[in-house]
Amino acid sequence: MKSLSSLCLLALCASAAFCKPTSEKKDRVHHAKDLGEREPDDQKGFQFDHEAFLGKEDSKTFDQLTPEESKERLGKIVDRIDGDQDGLVTSTELTAWIKRTQNRYIDENVAKHWKEYDLNVDGKVSWAEYKNTTYGFYLDEEFSDLEDKASYKKMLRRDERRFKRADKDGDLIATREEFTAFLHPEEFDYMKDIVVMETIEDIDKDGDGMVDLKEYIGDMYSPEDGQPEPDWVKNEMEQFKEHRDINKDGKMDHSEVEHWILPGDYDHAVSEAKHLIHESDRNEDNKLTKQEILDNWNMFVGSQDGKLSREEFLENYTRFVGSAVTDYGELMMVKHDEL
Repeated sequence: MKSLSSLCLLALCASAAFCKPTSEKKDRVHHAKDLGEREPDDQKGFQFDHEAFLGKEDSKTFDQLTPEESKERLGKIVDRIDGDQDGLVTSTELTAWIKRTQNRYIDENVAKHWKEYDLNVDGKVSWAEYKNTTYGFYLDEEFSDLEDKASYKKMLRRDERRFKRADKDGDLIATREEFTAFLHPEEFDYMKDIVVMETIEDIDKDGDGMVDLKEYIGDMYSPEDGQPEPDWVKNEMEQFKEHRDINKDGKMDHSEVEHWILPGDYDHAVSEAKHLIHESDRNEDNKLTKQEILDNWNMFVGSQDGKLSREEFLENYTRFVGSAVTDYGELMMVKHDEL
């Protein structure tokens, strides 16, 4: 999004800019979840795993720690995950932990925004409160020369549509649950249509209400002059042709986009737990000891250097270049962009 045209305007709108519209592309609803999908070029990296296991904010904290501090804190987390204290972390326990991490992120995110928008402190957020706090400055006629005014008007319409859908009783006043549905519609079944609709609007460039292959790839990848096309782009093209475009008409319609970004039979927490266990389970008993997790600590948590020594890499060679990418490629690429 373009920046404001002067430092004066930036200073004046600082408080309003803190309350970002939900419709900015980087906050597209199906990208907003912590547990969505690995970035296409992060298949061999651990950032997705860190955020899934720790949450986005805690993952940033761990990135500032030394490897020793990260391992020490990870050990304490493992003790919390092991609910029955039998010394083994099962898939069920790890899944429960990841889900709690995801829910904590949502709760904290809603709580933060709640304070920003509940201006009269009545325990509810009205559409007027949200609109005035988020868009009041940007749409003020006094600043009609604002370059982004048209963009903000478009986002306002989208936010109003989403707010009204989340507002079950239609009084334009959101309860805590309704406001959560507004900020995180992907978590609520009755908001699915909005999630799909906004996704199509963001990707559909020719305005036909569907997503073709060019639009699908273009939303993920912008070619650079002289740079070879990454292999993952070719893989995504095949994914589109073989799995996304179900009726093979060259485009994804509303139902196909829904199947892509909100697959009903896919549980992100379960798949991530299975992935972490698969990558760390040395004795292949489908459970993890505390030592197995600590031995593969770099996958679970980050550290200040974020690097592995030569000895660490060689010790964990099979985990890093083995079957993980191919086995979990489709599993983790259910949708191409998300505690």
